[in-house]
Amino acid sequence: MELTIYAGAVNRDHVHMLIGIPPHISVSKAVQYLKGKSSHKLLAEFPGLKKRYWGQHLWGRGYWVESSGNVTDEVWKKYIEDQKPEEPDDSFKVV
Repeated sequence: MELTIYAGAVNRDHVHMLIGIPPHISVSKAVQYLKGKSSHKLLAEFPGLKKRYWGQHLWGRGYWVESSGNVTDEVWKKYIEDQKPEEPDDSFKVV
């Protein structure tokens, strides 16, 4: 979908991402795509999640979006980097 992920931080109950979305793709479609693909990949890679979320959705319905018009990408990257927990919640790593 031509999405570019510039930065990200994973916490136990939410994810922060700085994403470049082409103007012809709506934000809601981009979020739907990211949640769908990541859910499919996580459920395939970690069988324990299938048991835990059987019949349910891995991701919640909501999301929060902010455009970066008046703030530089470096400021957003720093903000996202600061959102990472001091100590990892578990052995989960984003590569």
